[in-house]
Amino acid sequence: MVKKKKDSGEQNFEVVEGALSRTEQYIEDNQKSLSIIIGAIVLIAILYLAFTRLYIKPKEKEALSEMFQAEQYFEADSFNLALNGDENAFGFLNIIDEYGMTKAANLANYYSGICYLQLGDYDSAIEYLKSFDVDDEMIMPMAYGALGDAYSQNGDYDEAISYYEKAGNIENDFSAPLYLMKAGMLYEDKGNYADALDIYKTIKSKYGKSNEGRYIDKYIERAEINL
Repeated sequence: MVKKKKDSGEQNFEVVEGALSRTEQYIEDNQKSLSIIIGAIVLIAILYLAFTRLYIKPKEKEALSEMFQAEQYFEADSFNLALNGDENAFGFLNIIDEYGMTKAANLANYYSGICYLQLGDYDSAIEYLKSFDVDDEMIMPMAYGALGDAYSQNGDYDEAISYYEKAGNIENDFSAPLYLMKAGMLYEDKGNYADALDIYKTIKSKYGKSNEGRYIDKYIERAEINL
């Protein structure tokens, strides 16, 4: 008598059943190791939460308080004092050293970079601005733009253009046209009028009502003439 061939549904069920059996056997054979791994993951999660709540949060509050005077010096354009502090108050560099894992220290990197840029120390400005990172559509374009300024002052126009374009690609009616304009003008200085023209046209189409947009037609015309 000829055996009936198993249908595909029955075959699939046997495959799944076999896989489940092997999984159950693996868990049974390695129960101790798996328990240790799961326990370690849970312990790491608990330690992380404890570290964040009991150490980082109090440090964050302390760092913001300590940074207040440095911010006041920064607002008053006293950039050396803002960086280094005085006998009574921390500067931004102290905040970075003392509170390195906090958001306040991250922000102090931005402030320090701007201070060094204003003081003409462009290499230090680049160092600190590159250490700053935040997901903020207002602050991050300013940091990229400041990096563009520092590279431009150092004569590294390719890097300057790169950061100006990064700043300009974050859509913001205030900063985007400003930094796109800087990129376009550097392209012109390099004799690259095609890329300058593309940028000027972007300013015209996206930011025509901005300060840069109001005068962009003459830059477009100049770039077209030089193509």
